[in-house]
Amino acid sequence: MTDLLYSEVENDLRGSVRDLLAQRSPVDRVLARVESGEAYDQSLWRTLAGEMGLAGMAVPERFGGGGASLRESAVVLEELGRGVAPVPFLSSAVVATTVLLAADAADPLTKLAAGETVAVLAVPFVAGPGSPLPAITADGDRLTGSVTGVADGAAADLLLVPAGDGLYLVDATADGVTRTGVVSLDLTRPLADIRLDGAVGQRIAEGGAAVHAGLTAGAALLASEQLGLAEWCLETTVAYVKVRHQFGRPVGSFQALKHRLADVWVDLTQARAVARYAAVCAAEGDPDLPVAASVAQAFCSPMAVKAAEECVQLHGGIGFTWEHPAHLFLKRAKADAAGYGSADRHRQALAGLVNLPL
Repeated sequence: MTDLLYSEVENDLRGSVRDLLAQRSPVDRVLARVESGEAYDQSLWRTLAGEMGLAGMAVPERFGGGGASLRESAVVLEELGRGVAPVPFLSSAVVATTVLLAADAADPLTKLAAGETVAVLAVPFVAGPGSPLPAITADGDRLTGSVTGVADGAAADLLLVPAGDGLYLVDATADGVTRTGVVSLDLTRPLADIRLDGAVGQRIAEGGAAVHAGLTAGAALLASEQLGLAEWCLETTVAYVKVRHQFGRPVGSFQALKHRLADVWVDLTQARAVARYAAVCAAEGDPDLPVAASVAQAFCSPMAVKAAEECVQLHGGIGFTWEHPAHLFLKRAKADAAGYGSADRHRQALAGLVNLPL
């Protein structure tokens, strides 16, 4: 049987990431950052990617990576979700890395593993496995077209662009590439529109299989981020209702609030098994990965939104203010619910995967 419990090594990894985020990127600092207009924490990313080697954790050792797997990446994502960390780990260290591994692209993988490059798959954040891809045309090595709503597109050094039947590497700062930031719900993971006007691209693979692998991995491991996000919401809310008094009693002693938090706890416990199973399938290349990824998104997306909504509601008036970080988690949960395919889209895909009539 698959062991969904963390090993000692995985717990050490989780502890290291949690300690770093507590010191360098506590939630109140993230809240202040989104007010400043500086979306990404470049210093934090350099530490995570370069000094800790997390950007190349899932890259094989022959490419200079850590030789771990997406299971360990899922451990990191749980902690990044708990801190709504403004770093491009999911888009670069998971999705783009999976695409490049499927394409066997050695040079960019080496740069990713060293923490020198942020790579992003140039598809909309809402695109899931099997979604139509942007209409980018390739005339030799010249690419033309546009992509809307690319997660972390503004932070990318390298774009992985599906065009025609191929997959191309494009320098994000090259002539013919225009990136325009757009207003996004989640200020800790900004979106960008990308326009290619005859930009030079290097064809590295057939596009379909590699892109599908990346989007499937993204859907599977996004569940781990949603899990960590929900854990923060539940823990923070439980701590608050223990100290918030009304009518001379802690509000957490009221039965109605206990039931609401108990419901979140039950959902969270189930989501933990679902998310970790999806991560294991992604790490091992299990044939059940498409099913596991769709189950993970169908379950974890609404679970994270519910946990964040209850966090806002049960904090009372303070939970609705801009000064409290609860809104960061609600916005991340709502944005994630559309990421790599909505829950409804994954339910529809799941029906076909397990031969259920629609």
